Amino acid sequence: MMRRSLRLRLFVAALLCVAAALAVAGVLLTQLFERHVTRHYDGELQSFLRQLIAAVEIAPDGTISLNRQLEDARFGEPLSGLYWQIGEDKTGFLLGSRSLWDSHIPLPRDVVAPGAVDSHVLIGPKGAPVRVQERVVVFDQLGGSHALRMAVAMDMAEIDSARRAFAADLWPSMTVIGLLLLAATWIYIGIGLRPLDAIRKSLNDVRTGAARRLEGDFPAEVTPLVEEANALLTAQDESLAKARARATDLAHGLKTPLAVLQSDAERLRARGESEIADEMASLARQMGRHVQRELTRARMRGGETLSPTPLLPVVERLVASLRRTPAGHELSWSLAIPESLTVAADAEDLTEILGNLLDNACKWARHAIRVEASASGDRIRIHVLDDGAGVPEEALVSLAGRGVRLDQNVPGTGLGLAIARDIAQALEGALHLANRAEGGFSATVELFHSSRSKRHA
Repeated sequence: MMRRSLRLRLFVAALLCVAAALAVAGVLLTQLFERHVTRHYDGELQSFLRQLIAAVEIAPDGTISLNRQLEDARFGEPLSGLYWQIGEDKTGFLLGSRSLWDSHIPLPRDVVAPGAVDSHVLIGPKGAPVRVQERVVVFDQLGGSHALRMAVAMDMAEIDSARRAFAADLWPSMTVIGLLLLAATWIYIGIGLRPLDAIRKSLNDVRTGAARRLEGDFPAEVTPLVEEANALLTAQDESLAKARARATDLAHGLKTPLAVLQSDAERLRARGESEIADEMASLARQMGRHVQRELTRARMRGGETLSPTPLLPVVERLVASLRRTPAGHELSWSLAIPESLTVAADAEDLTEILGNLLDNACKWARHAIRVEASASGDRIRIHVLDDGAGVPEEALVSLAGRGVRLDQNVPGTGLGLAIARDIAQALEGALHLANRAEGGFSATVELFHSSRSKRHA
């Protein structure tokens, strides 16, 4: 389904891009927050380091101690995660906060310039990583100077905990942002594909005959497509017009020679040359059927808007004409057609269809012909019913074929039902032929109601 839907493909692509972008953004934001928290804790450790330096006191005998405790109570709580340590490399002196308990911070043996602050990530008392701020301070005394390495450390678990808490708050927010972005993307895709919907509707108007060309205010990106489609429609119309003109010219050009052949056949028959006359007449009739068929097909216009045609007046005119014929004069005619029914077909096409059906019924009916019509949805069904003998079931399939005649003694070309079927199909309708259960024959033509305009094929 996704391969056939441009909207869905664009949305899935947007989904993948949004998910990837939010994932990268989430990781980067988490790292940025971690750096911010680390700088914050570094600043706090440096503040403790300054307090520690200020609290150092060296007695005349060289004893090193603190003249006051640091402000944070965690320094006095064993293994609390916040530690301080003072050491002197040349004497091996080491003094630490109570929070170190019986352990110490393993400071590296690197050289730190006096007054400079160095940062480390080391293994702390509980085997957990700690972040260390270290500074070497030189105290000058009468008995000599003391270079003390002073360090303050904090358990990295606090930084990790802050990072996890931030991520826990961040990802639900990123999810909400992602959903909002996807909703906006769906709207943007709809807006972007709207011109294609307009093209589809315009093409449907062309297909149904409501318009001759694609019309509308299209964006510049799809204008070349619209122009090419209109050029193709123009070329198709010209080709169809030329084909119809050639068919019409050919058919009209053959009508006169065929009439001459029929006349010659009659003269030969009058001279007693019946075999040759019958053969010429048969060939002339076959050619005449093709001429009549092609004239009908050439008259059927393609792609034009159809004017609604009231059904009842067309049927009444046809019945009035057939009643004046010898066969129709002897029949009983009845109509059951609502006056409000209108068909999406030109009057000529509708007359051609119903004329052939009524003429066929008139040939085979014994006593009565009935014409009924009803609307169902957007279609109109017109039934032409006669009380004749019907047709063999095996002949129903081929009855509307070209030149099919069940009785050669009945005048006709065998093209009436085929022409009616062709015109009905050109109007996107259908013709159904069947024997009636109560006896007789039924020809049902389905056409669209005038509320839905259709075009000739």
